[in-house]
Order: sequence, then structure tokens, then C-alpha cells
Amino acid sequence: MTASSFFKSAFIFLFLFSQNAVVLAQVVPVTSPDGRINLLVSTAGQISWQATLDGSIVIEKVSMSMTMDKDRVLGIKPIVKKVQVAALEELFEPQIPHRDARIESKFNEMTVDFKGSYQLIFRVYNDGVAYRFKDHSKKTTTVYGEELSLQFPEGAGSFFPKEESMYSHNERIYLHKPLTALGQDDFCSLPVMFESKTSKVLCTEAELHDYPGMFLRHVGNGVLKADFPKYVLKAVDNQNNSPDRNQIVEEEADYIAKVSGSRSYPWRVFMMGDDDRVFLESNLLTQLSGPSKISDASWIKPGKVAWDWYNANNIYGVDFKAGINTATYKYYIDFASENDIEYVILDEGWTKSTTEIMEANPDIDIKELIAYGKERNVGIILWVLWKPLDEKTEDILGLYASWGAKGIKVDFMQRNDQYMVSSYERIASTAAGLQLMVDYHGAFKPAGIEKIWPNVINYEGVKGNENNKWSSDVNPEHNVTIPFIRMAAGPMDFTPGAMANAHPKNYLISFDRPMALGTRCHQLAMYVVYEAPLQMLCESPTRYKKEQESVDFITGIPTTWDETLVIEAKVADYVLVAKRKTKNWYVGGMTDYTPRDFELKLDFLGSGTFSMEIMKDGLNADHHAEDYKRELIEVNQNSVVPVHMVSGGGWAAKIVEKIKS
Repeated sequence: MTASSFFKSAFIFLFLFSQNAVVLAQVVPVTSPDGRINLLVSTAGQISWQATLDGSIVIEKVSMSMTMDKDRVLGIKPIVKKVQVAALEELFEPQIPHRDARIESKFNEMTVDFKGSYQLIFRVYNDGVAYRFKDHSKKTTTVYGEELSLQFPEGAGSFFPKEESMYSHNERIYLHKPLTALGQDDFCSLPVMFESKTSKVLCTEAELHDYPGMFLRHVGNGVLKADFPKYVLKAVDNQNNSPDRNQIVEEEADYIAKVSGSRSYPWRVFMMGDDDRVFLESNLLTQLSGPSKISDASWIKPGKVAWDWYNANNIYGVDFKAGINTATYKYYIDFASENDIEYVILDEGWTKSTTEIMEANPDIDIKELIAYGKERNVGIILWVLWKPLDEKTEDILGLYASWGAKGIKVDFMQRNDQYMVSSYERIASTAAGLQLMVDYHGAFKPAGIEKIWPNVINYEGVKGNENNKWSSDVNPEHNVTIPFIRMAAGPMDFTPGAMANAHPKNYLISFDRPMALGTRCHQLAMYVVYEAPLQMLCESPTRYKKEQESVDFITGIPTTWDETLVIEAKVADYVLVAKRKTKNWYVGGMTDYTPRDFELKLDFLGSGTFSMEIMKDGLNADHHAEDYKRELIEVNQNSVVPVHMVSGGGWAAKIVEKIKS
């Protein structure tokens, strides 16, 4: 994914020790390039570190170690052999840019070599810190555990995505509460955000390869420790609950991973700042992930998708019976073609059964549909359960590619153990060889393979719009929380675009005819705010045809970006962001249940005159959520535009340079 990279190294100091020498410095400082973040690494007794921002403690203490092959522990009673600190720079040009097309990365890196054939690497950026273990022993076969103990300053709080089990879709509400209010053994998936009086920290991981995903467990008194799913020895179908997709882990090992000798382990990442905008602008996860394994990614085509499952194929006013059949999907394809929507997904139901996935439902002619879409410049993406796909990956993907499908949507993984993490990458690799894109649903968060395999073009792992079918969980406050936390890890398949919009007083739950909390412009703004190179339109095409003005606005918004600029932002309260694609700018604003007013200065525009199309909450949007107003005005870099959002509201705009005649 790196088009070019370069390194400028300046070694600040270098200590060399014999095995029996006394370590000269048991506490070693490393600072960020701008000098604001200071990392103090201690090697006394056990490796630990503390982080400060402008002199204030952000993370009180992190201690860590790894237990390998039962009797070998990395990080306890460490003996330092060598310390190197270097100032480094890198330049990234991602093949599929989620946030920025050009990423200039500066960081200070400390590499510590220890007796016992292992290293710790620390990196300090202007927006966070990260560390990873490297084991150089060729004899290592097993990882029994990895310790990470995390302690924050007194009074710290969290936005905590509490999990009930490690067998999970990782779709959670972020519980905002003090750390001391967490229950004993409450645990969460990643990413998770912590806050103190002066700053916030987002904890996640990068370069997660062939290793289990990490959880954090509250062990009491505000202290959290890493927890990992054990290596799965035996998983069986859950005969009492959808055995085609749900499993029961019957037998686990007493270790978390099998390994083959020397290797690097995942980055433990701590994004931090005293301005909430940092969590929307940071590219830390991209900077910490490895290079692409796809040399030519030109076949990977981001775009928008007409999606069937949310709206339950609820089309009407047609001369055929709507449902999972060829005529219905031709209707979706026609709608996509008429609106320059690149793809249509055939979700659950298109196969003969959920486990017989190499044959289509008898009511669907899959080859005819793919050919019909090709004639109309619409690609077809096929939903598939992970379990049968994992069993016959090459055969199934080879068949889908031979039909002409453009990608797959893989669902119901629900695990983070080593086998599952490796399965993600194996499927991605096989799909890449067949030029198939991958959208992981029922998934854990992005953690690096989307850079190594950029055909992995989206992830769910978020409580998104589909929850409208059975709950009221997805509300405006949740919607302005997830960009700062879940999206900090990478793109998210939230599936926006609901046209049935409501406030709490008139919100109704319906599985087949769902509605979304918040205004119409709240949904429209998601297409700018939410990062998703493969971005859904969740509503029924029939409903969209009645809302052509909204559809035209949505389809005119890109799904990848050249530059991201955050104007105003506060976690769980509001966001106002501007994004550039070539010379055009797009602005999205969203608020929680508090009405908001901002002044949008357009000083980020270049010289010249621009046409600005605005979609804003209508005068009556405070009680009728579907009310909006479209405006077209002329602006330049000196213009200041008022932004008003009602409770649960939104605001969105396209800014296009006017061509002189």
C-alpha cells in the first residue's frame, strides 16, 4: 500500500551492554517529534512505561510481558543489551485512501534489545504511542499469554464497549462511565477510549496477523488487563441456535497462539490528544501497518452499493412479486444503473441454502443477473456465511469469480482467536488472487490487514443502521460517538441512507420497514463523516425513487478521500468535518440530541469561485425528522457559512469549483 517511503535516521544515543553489565539507565525517555508527548520506559524488575502530554500524566502505568513455551517469559527481570533511538520519517500513499491520499509520518523510535533473544520497539508520534514485542528465538512454538496492565490517573473515565462474551459480533454501545464504576471482570473489545481531566486515549492494535485479537478486562480499582481468546481445539455447530452460522467452542488449549520461531507481534496502540479532532484525523493505524501485498490494485474499485437486506426487498408498484428472485434483483440493478451506483449486494437468501453456497436459490439466475449488471455497469457482490466459505475457500471463490462477481460479503465470523484472525487473511489472499473485493460483516475491528490486502474494503464490527430493525439503540448520540472510537481503527460498514427518519416520540421498530432515529440530513451527513470505501445505500429502491433529491446528493459523494480536515468535534456530542477529493470539497455535520450552531469558515478552499450545494435540516425538522432544505449558493475562500442542526440533526454540503466560461 506504500507507493514510496523513505527514512531519515539520527541516532540520539546508543548503549551497548555485556550480559553481566549493570544497566546504566533503568528509565529511558522518548519524546514525540513535537515534544508534547513524553514516554518514560522503565526496565526495573518488569518492563513498564508512563506517558505524559504537555507534562500531564495521560497513562499512569503500562506494564507488559509475554510468556512463551511456559518457562520463558519476555519482559520480567529484563537485562538490557542495547538501546537505539532514531528519529524517522515515512511517506505513505495508500492504494485505497480512507482518510488521506498522502500521509507524512514522523516519529521517534526506540528499539531495546534484551538478553534472551527478544526486542521491544516503541514508537512515539505526535498523536500517540505504540509498542510491540519481537521474539528472535527460532525455538518458540507457543505463546501462553501476553500481559498488558493498564492504569490511568485517578478519576479517569471510559467509553466502554462492554462485551458479554468473546464470541461476539463486536457491535456495542459505548458506555460512558468512570473506570471505577466498571464491574469486576467487565471486559470490552477494541477500540476503547479512556479520558482524564486533560486528555483522551484510544487503545487498539495494529498488524494483527496469525495471533488472537486483544480484549481489555477490568480487574478492579480502575485497572485493566489484556485478555485473549484461547487457541480453539474444537468448535461444533450450535444445534440450538442457527447451526449454519453459530458455533460452540467446546475445547480450548491452555495457550493463546501457536507460532513457528521468530516473529513480530502486534502493535499495542495508544492514540492520544487533548483535542477530540485528533481521533478523526489520525492515520496512526495506517502508519503502523505493513505494506500491501497487491502490487497493482487498480482493479479494486471503491463505490456505493444498493443493498437489499435492511429494507427486506420491500419494493412495490411493480408488475412482479417482490422477493428473493431474478426480477427483484434486476429492479435493484436498474436502480443502481440509473443512479451511477457501482454495485448491488445479493444478501442472505440468494444461495440454495445458507450452507449450500455453490448453487443459487432456484428463483435466482445468478449468471443472468451478473451479466445483466455488467451490461449496465453494475457489479454484483455476493453474501456468504464464513463457516462454509472457510471450509472450501478456493473452490467457492473460484466459482464466484468465474461467474463474474466483483466481491463477497462474509458474515458471522464472531470470533477473535488465532484461527479466525488467520482465516480473515487467508480469505483475503485467495480473493485477491481472483480480483475479488471483501467486506467483512459480523467481524472484529480493522487491525491492519486492510492495508496489506487492500481488497478488504470494509468491515462491520459496529452497531450500525441494521439495528433499527429490532431496537432503538442506534440513536444520534451513538452516531456521533463511533467516528471517534470505532472509526479510528478503520473503515466501518454502518450502512447509512435511511429515508424513513424519526425522532424518539414517533419512532417505531419494524423488522421489515425500519426507520432511523435522527433527521434526514443526519443520515446524509454520514456519507461524508463515515469512512467506508464500499458504502451502502440501505433503503428500498422504491423509497429512493420518491426521494430523488436525496439520492442525487448521496451518489455525488466519493467513498475515498484525498484530504480530511476536522472543523469542530467533541466525542458523543457533535462533529463537523470537511473532506477533499481532487479539487472538490464535501462537508458533513452531525449532532446528538442537542441542537447546534457553527460558523463554517471556507478558508480551506483554494482561490476561485465555488458552487456550494447544501442539504440542511428544514424549518420543521425538529418535529418532522424528514424535513430538509436544499440550497445552492456561490462561495469562495473568504466565505463564512452558518451551520444549524436541530436535535438529532445534520448538515451536509458539496463544494465544486465553478469553471470559467
